[in-house]
Amino acid sequence: MATDMSKINESCSWKDLTEGMQVYEGGSSAKFHTGEWTAIKPEFDAEKCTQCLLCVPVCPDSAIPVSDYKRGEFDYDHCKGCGICVNACKPGAITMKGVNK
Repeated sequence: MATDMSKINESCSWKDLTEGMQVYEGGSSAKFHTGEWTAIKPEFDAEKCTQCLLCVPVCPDSAIPVSDYKRGEFDYDHCKGCGICVNACKPGAITMKGVNK
């Protein structure tokens, strides 16, 4: 069963999804707001950031935009709050909101 990914959206039923949830098209997550399901979010402190950009390649959701070799604010529409970026940020410019330590 090959599914046209442009027809898969939030209003589809489970019957419309691909068999075995196989992915037939790259970059389709950009079409959905996948970050809505979590209350845990990373917070970015620009004053502490050294612009090393080590957080960018570890983000599995590509939720850290970069422009002119400088990182921007998180794309919360796609960030799922995994916290991998927090561990990659050695200067401590990223902390998790909603997590008590």
